[in-house]
Amino acid sequence: MTAELVRGQNHTLPQTRLEIRVSAGSPVVAGATLGDENGVVRGAEWIAHPGSPQLPGLEVSQQAAAGHRLAVDLEALPETVHRVTVLLALPVGVGGPTRFGTTAAPFVAVTGLDGTEIATFTLTGLDAESAVSALELYRRQGAWKVRAVGQGYAAGLAEMLADQGLAGAAELAASIQEAVARSLARSVAPPPPRSPEGDRVRHVSGPSDPGPALAAPPQPPAATPVQPADDPDPTPTAGGPIDYAHPRRQHAAPPTPPPAAPPAQPGQAAQPVAGDATGWSMDERLYNQIWGMFEDLARAAAAYRSAVDFAESRMDQELDRSLSDPRNRIGGAGDRAREEARAKRDELTARAREVLDRDLAQLAAEAAVVEPALPAAYAGWDNPVWHAHRVPMELPMALRLGDLHLPERTGLRIPLLVRLPLERGIWVDSGRTASEAAALTDSDRLRRLAMETAVLHAARLLAVYPPGEFSVHVIDPAGSAAGQLAPLVDAGVLAGPPAAGPQGVAAVLAHLTRRVDLVQMAVRAGAADSLPPDLDTGEQLLVVNDFPHGFDDRAVTQLRYLADEGPAVGVHLLMVADREDASAYGPVLDPLWRSLLRITPVADNHLADPWVGHAWTYEPPVTPPGSRVLEQVLAAVTAARRAAGR
Repeated sequence: MTAELVRGQNHTLPQTRLEIRVSAGSPVVAGATLGDENGVVRGAEWIAHPGSPQLPGLEVSQQAAAGHRLAVDLEALPETVHRVTVLLALPVGVGGPTRFGTTAAPFVAVTGLDGTEIATFTLTGLDAESAVSALELYRRQGAWKVRAVGQGYAAGLAEMLADQGLAGAAELAASIQEAVARSLARSVAPPPPRSPEGDRVRHVSGPSDPGPALAAPPQPPAATPVQPADDPDPTPTAGGPIDYAHPRRQHAAPPTPPPAAPPAQPGQAAQPVAGDATGWSMDERLYNQIWGMFEDLARAAAAYRSAVDFAESRMDQELDRSLSDPRNRIGGAGDRAREEARAKRDELTARAREVLDRDLAQLAAEAAVVEPALPAAYAGWDNPVWHAHRVPMELPMALRLGDLHLPERTGLRIPLLVRLPLERGIWVDSGRTASEAAALTDSDRLRRLAMETAVLHAARLLAVYPPGEFSVHVIDPAGSAAGQLAPLVDAGVLAGPPAAGPQGVAAVLAHLTRRVDLVQMAVRAGAADSLPPDLDTGEQLLVVNDFPHGFDDRAVTQLRYLADEGPAVGVHLLMVADREDASAYGPVLDPLWRSLLRITPVADNHLADPWVGHAWTYEPPVTPPGSRVLEQVLAAVTAARRAAGR
């Protein structure tokens, strides 16, 4: 039976491998500290937080969210650790609430790995506090127990850490909040506002008018909280027609009449159509529609999960109230109370699932009509549009990097689109320690898949840019990716042969660094006409394989420079690397990794949405087995370049 704790109560833990679930009324930062026999945190290395999410026996989330799942293995903790304290704090500087008194009371549950709840605690009575010690797991006479704490701190995270004896608490608290802010870069950013001009053409402007190419990447808004309902029935009323409109979707462009939808029969939903969002063109309407589907799926899943958590919490409360009366503990009264509480829980859960299934069915129907209508830049490699593809004369609005899905319905895939020109580089993580899926994959195969993924992205970029306006450079220091690079090399679409060895690495980096320097100086001086005539002002992509092999300190510095300054002037990075291979550089390369959008060559749930912080599973792009679509697309690129005389 679940123990519903109140402040100060404790409960024996029957197992040592646990999960701690956190549900809050707004996005919170979740972390945990390790304490010695006196409860003292001996140093920053004893704290798991978004900037350092893993310790032996402990793993926490890497960003602020309304829901968290913390993994704890008490047997794997160091012998000197006698206490694990779970911390919650409100993130600063994101426009959200600044004190817990203005949000729904956080709820914390300790569960087994199978999801069975062991103990729960609702943190009521908070007011001006912006940080709170929620609960602690502590060792007593060789056994582990959990205690509900609920100690709040009005001065925030720094005061809470200092109260646990940590030296330099203020500095660490600031670094944790900074890590939370940086984690926004890991999330999938929503589409930025569109100007009437469409901002698709790169302009060379003076310092006072940097133009869209020099604008900072848009930041995602604060996540919208999924609050537990106060009504015993948190689900919408069932029955009636489904409203196909998307009132939450935001569009900057004036409304454009969508294509006419077939009339709906009474009591049925309107039939979905491709391009029902607003925008200046069909491409823009499809782009906005995909982002609307992404947001709808995120919020539908969040509402379902919140409703299920509410049903479980309500059942526990009813059982506790009923069984607190000694008269109900004998005879059949207790059994009837349990049966009634569980039946009500099952009813609420079933109704929430019914609503979710209805929403998912509508989104699946929408996806079924949207996917075939997508232009090549948005389409998967299995879409027939690629077989008739012609290199466009105008840069498209966005590019597809893969698909995203949630566990509630893995077959419902949402395209992951990024705006063009690229506002940040891409990192294809080839490391086996990056995720469980990667750990189950052979190292050589993982590196091969990572490079194949990079080649598909490079080919797609070449195929959607106007002829001659996009060049691809490759650094392959040891020549280990010759097989994967063969389609690009054979088609003759690279700016030059893949660079090998330290000299090749230095030559390519020097060439691109010079280009960035010259274009930057021309932009700042407002003298675009002064650029050397042999300088290629088109977009440049640098594909780097097996970093940091073949890189010396100077080359690493140049690569960081390209990552920081290149995107603003049309030079972009596509890294294929295992971060562990570069660990010898220590924190020197941390800014490099943070500046890149991390994707994986195998399915992995490492991306978060900007609304509720779900962990979305990313599916990398693949070509259909036996298909020659890649060779056909690259042949079209070559033909278009010849026709344009480039």
